[in-house]
Amino acid sequence: MTQLRTVQVLGGGSAGSSAHVRSLAAGLVARGVRVTVCAPTELDRAYDFRASGARHVPVPRRSDPAAVAALRAACADADVVHAHGLHAAVRTAMALGGQRVPLVVTWHTRGHAEGARGHLMRLLERRAARAAAVVLGTSSELVDRARSRGARDARLAPVAVPGPRRPADGPRDKARAELGAVDRPLLMAVGGLALNQGYDTLLDAARTWRGLDPTPLLVIAGEGRERGRLQRRIENGELPVRLVGSRNDITELLAAADLALLPSRWEARSVLAQEALRLGVPLIATAVGGIPELVGDAAELVPYGDAAALSEAVVRLLGDPDRRRRLAVAGRAQAATWPTEDETIAQVLSVYDELTQPRGSR
Repeated sequence: MTQLRTVQVLGGGSAGSSAHVRSLAAGLVARGVRVTVCAPTELDRAYDFRASGARHVPVPRRSDPAAVAALRAACADADVVHAHGLHAAVRTAMALGGQRVPLVVTWHTRGHAEGARGHLMRLLERRAARAAAVVLGTSSELVDRARSRGARDARLAPVAVPGPRRPADGPRDKARAELGAVDRPLLMAVGGLALNQGYDTLLDAARTWRGLDPTPLLVIAGEGRERGRLQRRIENGELPVRLVGSRNDITELLAAADLALLPSRWEARSVLAQEALRLGVPLIATAVGGIPELVGDAAELVPYGDAAALSEAVVRLLGDPDRRRRLAVAGRAQAATWPTEDETIAQVLSVYDELTQPRGSR
C-alpha cells in the first residue's frame, strides 16, 4: 500500500490553527502518513513540527514569487494539500495552479474589514473557497460563509487542541503571587493586542471595578501593535490592569484566575474558551461567532462592545461563589462533549481518503 503524502500549509498561524496543525501532524504521522509542514520558521520554533515526525519546509508569510515557488516545490509530490487559514489557502491555490492535487482548506477564523479592504477580503475568500475540493469550517457560521463564497463542498469540522492539565495548588499560588493577586480577585484575558480583541471594552469595564473591595486585578497576556496605546489608557485611567506580554505559562496563569474574560469581536473555537472550560475556570465571553455553539450554557455570554454588561457580569460572578462553582462543573462537562484529538484526526484522514481513492473504490 502506497504511503499517503500530505502537505500542511500555515500562513500567519494563529495559536489555534498552529496548535491544530501540530496535533494533526503528530496524529497523521502516527497513522503512517508522510507529513510536510510548510510554515514560517518562527512557527516551527514555537511549535516544533519536526518533533512530531513531520518534515518542515520554511515558507515565509509573504506571497512573493519566491515564497509561492518554494510552496509549489514542497507540494510537487503530495497526494493531498491542506491549507489552514485564508491567506495560506490563497497562496496555496496560486502554488497549485495547473497541478491536479486536491486542496483541503480549513477556515479557523474570519477577518473584519470595511471598504476597499473588505472588498479585497471577500475576493480572497471566494478564491480560497472555489479552489478547494473541500472546505472544513471550525464553526457552523464559517461553513455557511464558505458556501456563500462558492465552496463546492463545505463541512463542519470542529478542531481539537491539546487539553491543559490543571496545575497543582503550589504553582497556582505562585502565579497569583507573581501577578500581585494574593488577596484580591484575579481576572485573566489572553490574546493578541489587536483592535478586534475587544480590549477597549474590557478597559472601560475595568474602570467600574476600582470601587470594589478588594479591587480585582485584570491581567492580559499577549502582544501586539496596540500595546502602547492600551498601556497609556491603563496608566492615564489608573486602571487595575496589567499587560504581561507573551507568556509560555498561560495554562498556569489561567488556572490561577477566578474568572476568564473573552471580549472579542468574533471567535470560532477560541483556545482561551476551551482551556478555561477544561480547567474549570468560569468564563465570561461575547456572544459572537462560534462561541455560543462552543460553550453552550457553561459560560456567561454578553453582547460585543457592551462594557456595562461585561462589568455587571464580572461583579455578579465575583459576588456569587456558588454560581462560579456551577460554571466550573458545567465547563468541564461541556468540554467533554467536544471532539478529541483522535476524533479530529480521524475526520481529516477520512476526507483525505475520500479525495485520493479512485472513484470506483469509494
